[in-house]
Amino acid sequence: MRKHYAIYYLTVFFCFLSIFSFGQLQPNILIIHVDDLGYHDLSIHGSKTCQTPHIDTLASQSVSFTKAYANYPRCVPSRFSMMTGNYPIQNGNVPDDGFEIKNIAANKNFIKSFNKMGYHTAYFGKWHLGDEQSLRDFGFQFSFGAGKAGSPISFIYPFNVFKGKGKNKKKPIPDVDEVSTEGDYLTDVMTNQAINYLKEYDSLKPFMLMLSYYAVHQPIEAKPNDIERNLKEIEATDFGNQPEYIEEGTGRTKMRQDNPAYAAMVENLDYNIGKLLAHLESSGVLENTIIVFSSDHGGLSNDGYNKRQLATSNFPLRAGKGWLYDGGIKVPLFIKWQNKFKPRIENASIVTLMDIFPTLLDVTANIDSDVDGKSMLPLLYSKKKWQNRTVYWHSEKARPKSTGDTKSSAIRKGKYKLIHWFESNKIELYNLEKDPYERHNLSNEKPKLRSALLNDLNNWKSEMEQDKS
Repeated sequence: MRKHYAIYYLTVFFCFLSIFSFGQLQPNILIIHVDDLGYHDLSIHGSKTCQTPHIDTLASQSVSFTKAYANYPRCVPSRFSMMTGNYPIQNGNVPDDGFEIKNIAANKNFIKSFNKMGYHTAYFGKWHLGDEQSLRDFGFQFSFGAGKAGSPISFIYPFNVFKGKGKNKKKPIPDVDEVSTEGDYLTDVMTNQAINYLKEYDSLKPFMLMLSYYAVHQPIEAKPNDIERNLKEIEATDFGNQPEYIEEGTGRTKMRQDNPAYAAMVENLDYNIGKLLAHLESSGVLENTIIVFSSDHGGLSNDGYNKRQLATSNFPLRAGKGWLYDGGIKVPLFIKWQNKFKPRIENASIVTLMDIFPTLLDVTANIDSDVDGKSMLPLLYSKKKWQNRTVYWHSEKARPKSTGDTKSSAIRKGKYKLIHWFESNKIELYNLEKDPYERHNLSNEKPKLRSALLNDLNNWKSEMEQDKS
């Protein structure tokens, strides 16, 4: 009997030891995903009005990708690509709204892979890929404030009570009103709930936490004192001869970052990210946590026939959310793993959001994912750079009323980018190294290159269509 007890306790001991060791060896993962944040909405990227000291510090401690792209210029398809590692066209042209992520093969489901490795997987904030059950089906073990909603009814409590005129068409955000009181701000609530989760989870296992902020999407709302302070700073800002708007498509492109409420939203976002990172440091897990920071696409700088308040300007990049110019698809991307990845490195490789999870699986389990995305791990451990990578976009829904864009596809290969507006059959070709603002169309000057890139783009679209059938 004593022998049996000895074997039992020895088995329990080694199980405990293996779990403990696994938790110590495997890095934690924190993905901070921001909504509608433009590349130039950070002070480290030249913003005069958006003050982001905490994000700037994170960038300085990370590998910073200067040619990172969203795989689509709108929320849902971009998020689909990030979560699946595939182009959105792979799933039958993921719609801008009303989509539910499903039928992802088990061997291609990143979250279930992390579950099998023993990770706690948690999701906070904007999901927009189905309801809460779809998030569970996808593999997340815990969620808060995540569901079908693409944006809050209000950023100020009560978050799900419509305060305007007319009919409210927005879906409610689960969980948030139940834990909040008068005067609470949604970005603060999301951060506090994520920190509470980190305080309570079983620290013998690593965590994989996604914090997907609803900020800085519309409605453009911030705390009154923050707006007042930013208004004074913006009034003192010299924009020179820069016009407030220029014409683009069926509407306008905003050319100045002069919205005090938006600047205050970004400022509050930065404060909360600093608070979250400070918690990781004080709890002793920062050193062994991989941190990924990015946005789902460019900032809202364009309208269409229906004039509306615009959040920001992506200038000197062209256009913004909804467009396949770089203003709509270029995003900040910082990846940090203290003492492992090279800090203070700017990497000019062409990378995309669909590369994030293949990279994380590569570093944690040496898994080569069978998806369109590509592991960035070689770029993180050294100063290596990918040369002449080719990436593609396909946007087959025009938004002439809201953002002024028309149907288009695009390809970037090395320094050249071609955009095909396929309804009008207009083609634009740019050398992004010499013309990052996409103003000098080389289509007529380089007919051979134009034909080669257009042929490559059309072949890719045909292959994607075949993969769907």
